[in-house]
Amino acid sequence: MTSKKALSFAAAMAAGIFSSELATAAQPDASAPPPEMSFFITSKGLGKGGDLGGLAGADAHCQALATAVGKGARTWRAYLSTQGPNAVNARDRIGNGPWANAKGVVMATNLESLHFDNSNFNYEHTLDENGNRFSSRIDGTPDTTEHDVLTGSRMDGTAYPAGEDRTCNNWTSSTTGSAWVGHADRYSFQVPGSPWNSSHGTPGCTQENLISVGGAGLLYCFVAE
Repeated sequence: MTSKKALSFAAAMAAGIFSSELATAAQPDASAPPPEMSFFITSKGLGKGGDLGGLAGADAHCQALATAVGKGARTWRAYLSTQGPNAVNARDRIGNGPWANAKGVVMATNLESLHFDNSNFNYEHTLDENGNRFSSRIDGTPDTTEHDVLTGSRMDGTAYPAGEDRTCNNWTSSTTGSAWVGHADRYSFQVPGSPWNSSHGTPGCTQENLISVGGAGLLYCFVAE
């Protein structure tokens, strides 16, 4: 081999090795632990319809369920909006992400992807604090579903204006009013495409009212820090 050819061969080998090292460096580290849980749908509601004890009571429910599975060291908040004077937007209560479920699947990287690119919010990945799925018609039990989740929110995570009650009197009523809910499985009956956070209202605020349209008073909980 001539010296010129030898130099060319050596340069090619070096370039190949360098490219290989870059490709290896670009691969995700399979040994890295999955992200810690920072989102879940509650395994149960409070059982009092739309009366959650206000935002503070809903947050306490999220915190208690997280604590029960060893994740209570962080600050958890319910994804809920309120209406009227000093209205609160659900999106402003839950930090900036990213958020992962109990299996380490990233549900959304930030508020933008949460509300406008939220394909992981579905029956497969919207898990409770124990890593279990909620009851849904698409799981083979067509007459039973608990896919309604209380939010009181529009699709962009903001509050509805004052007027028609969509938050059960800001989450203090278990009788009159209505609650706006999302569909955790993204299905309306068995048709896909329903929003995870803003699908329809309930006929009232009793526990029976929530159950009658496919709910159980469940909440979405997010790490807010």
